[in-house]
Amino acid sequence: EMLRIIHRVQDGTVSERLASLDGSGREFVRTGASLSCYLPDKRTVVVEQRPPEKSLVGFPAVTDQTASFYDIREIGRTRLNRRDTHIITVSPRDEYRYGYRLWIDDSTAMPLKTQLCDTHGHVIEQIVFASLTLPSRIPDSAFRTEVSTEGFQWLRNETPPPPAQAGGAMAWSAMRLPPGFKMTGRSAQTLPGSTDPVDHLVFTDGLASVSVFVEPQRAAKAGESPVAETAEVGSSSAFSTVVDRHKITAVGEVPPDTVRFIASQVKAQEPASVGPRRH
Repeated sequence: EMLRIIHRVQDGTVSERLASLDGSGREFVRTGASLSCYLPDKRTVVVEQRPPEKSLVGFPAVTDQTASFYDIREIGRTRLNRRDTHIITVSPRDEYRYGYRLWIDDSTAMPLKTQLCDTHGHVIEQIVFASLTLPSRIPDSAFRTEVSTEGFQWLRNETPPPPAQAGGAMAWSAMRLPPGFKMTGRSAQTLPGSTDPVDHLVFTDGLASVSVFVEPQRAAKAGESPVAETAEVGSSSAFSTVVDRHKITAVGEVPPDTVRFIASQVKAQEPASVGPRRH
């Protein structure tokens, strides 16, 4: 898929616009922590909050935390798009995460090329800048969507109050997690095609992220029993299971065993006891 990406930092606020130039025609526009997802194929706009430091493009950002679980090395230099770059490998130290290869621009520190690699080193996803423009100024108009939203359904996902303030309601959390992973987000979301909100939990090791969606299980048909399901689509792995009459779905750009591990550990708990243990 070919994408156009516009990125600006102005007065400390990050603005981004990601537009599909073929296929679905989807657009994603972010200003600070507010993200609007324009989905023409579903005639839907989803507005939600996300961490302001999280880029739409999803380029990996190596920190002291992630260095404990990845081996990071510079393996060479090359030119890409007529620009000097150095090549970095980010190799996982265990089987719970994938690795990366990054071609970092010497002048801007931007990753001009990113490869996501499986546990055997095979490339399963690649992002490459076909062209790069660095203007001195980007106007506000560059972040206005070109999608006509007339007649679209608008879904606004708000972050709920902390569990302790939610009238004693049960909270969902992971009892155990793979090494290095921790829960960094919890919200209630209404997904396209549904009217009922689902709980959304986010787990990350600083590079890899896994989203877990918890929703009431639909009534089973006669003779039908709940089963666990595994799927792989492109670079993403997904696993669904049923716990306490709720469907638990974990999805992320991690090995299948990682989403299976996390989904199988998600349980309903009293608010005061929420907090995962590390594996």
